[in-house]
Amino acid sequence: MSVAARPLAETTQKAIAVLSRELGIVDTVRFLTQFSTGFGDYTIDRDTLFRGLTMDEILSEMRGARRRRPNKRMQPTRKKRARGSGARR
Repeated sequence: MSVAARPLAETTQKAIAVLSRELGIVDTVRFLTQFSTGFGDYTIDRDTLFRGLTMDEILSEMRGARRRRPNKRMQPTRKKRARGSGARR
């Protein structure tokens, strides 16, 4: 069985799309920075991505994303008291 080789750029684009869908943008970027110094032109990408949006709309969308997917590491944790150790109930 022979499999046609795809161009590396196409494979990379598909892999980034899968990672973004499964991990989210932030974790995808964190993962990829382990292996590369980056690629593309962020200025062009940013202009395409945010075309027609105001800063308030962008910030509102970011806040909504945070509410939908909170960063568990940033939330304070409560320690459970051991029962029977003299602690008041």
